[in-house]
Amino acid sequence: MASSDPEKLMLKGDKLTKLSLTRWNADWRNATTLYEQAAIAYRFAKKHEMAKIAFEKASKGQEMLSSPWDAAKHMESAASLAKELGNWKEVADFYRRSSELYSECGRSQPASDALAKGARVLEEGAPEEAVQMYTDACVLLEEDGKEQMAFDLYRDLTALYVKLEKYSDATTLLLRWGLAADKCNAINSQCKAYLSAIIVYLYLHDISQAEKCYNDCSQIDAFLRSDQNRCATKLLTAYNEGDVEEIKSVAQSSAIRHLDHVIIRLAKKLPTGDVSSSLRNESKDDGEPLDENDLT
Repeated sequence: MASSDPEKLMLKGDKLTKLSLTRWNADWRNATTLYEQAAIAYRFAKKHEMAKIAFEKASKGQEMLSSPWDAAKHMESAASLAKELGNWKEVADFYRRSSELYSECGRSQPASDALAKGARVLEEGAPEEAVQMYTDACVLLEEDGKEQMAFDLYRDLTALYVKLEKYSDATTLLLRWGLAADKCNAINSQCKAYLSAIIVYLYLHDISQAEKCYNDCSQIDAFLRSDQNRCATKLLTAYNEGDVEEIKSVAQSSAIRHLDHVIIRLAKKLPTGDVSSSLRNESKDDGEPLDENDLT
């Protein structure tokens, strides 16, 4: 049937939106329907490039019809097709635009979800962009007072930071996660986030910073009375005593086994440097950081 030919549907749609001497107003309503039909037909035929273009036009049409929700949905479809085509820049642009359109509807959750979808796609091809999209996704939920809905995002972003060996960024995020958990009274998540931050510092063999983090977090009563605090205490005591076997034993404890997998993997590698008492005391005296090239 001619009416189901996506190329003809696209041409008809373009004609309805193009102004001329005989057409003073674009007919976005009928054009958008044609673009949507063409997009579905192209996608069914696995013509990803043309399907992507059709969804872009359908999204624009829904915007012109003051329907940002439908426009966002179409933009997500275009982003999914850009993924199939390996066009990482368009993946980022389309998911970001989709997020903006959901935000126009006053819907922070789907707006955040759109950014998260883009971030997950981009972790391999454009990891720095993925970091920014995860971060922006968290901010959308935090600003709307929906911190608990951001926990999976904190988890994914922490894992990405560790993968990229951005350990300082990981600790900052984990402490931010702890603060967010505190706001929604998620005590267990809060305590796990703080213990995780301490473990990352220990993985860096930055024992003084791990102790500072421990002391700061212990000002919070919920953490002070937690199993995670007791685990951190045992771990730091073992470091101060230079007891390698105890460090390895604590790293296998229940409190650590219930953390996220990426933190468990770091804990299993502890200690990552010399923890002899003499070296520990010398590092306190001279105040010089240990060489991170010594990490194993």
